[in-house]
Amino acid sequence: MAVTKDDVEAALTSSLNPSHLQVIDTSRGCGASFELEIVSEKFEGKRLLERHRLVNAALAEQMPHIHALSIKKALPPSQSPARS
Repeated sequence: MAVTKDDVEAALTSSLNPSHLQVIDTSRGCGASFELEIVSEKFEGKRLLERHRLVNAALAEQMPHIHALSIKKALPPSQSPARS
């Protein structure tokens, strides 16, 4: 099963309902490799490790087929620089 950027975005959107999501495919033909930034209300009050676990849980179905995943930012809206 090949995992695409769209697959990652769909899984994260469905599970975490992010207000900001950026997924970058960094595969360069070497398998499924992604970088991501995500802002979600579901991260509020959670430590960084817990946020990363939520991302990994949201991608549980895809993870066996992902070569590399770099979570650059996983923030609650209160910590997002783009907040109003």
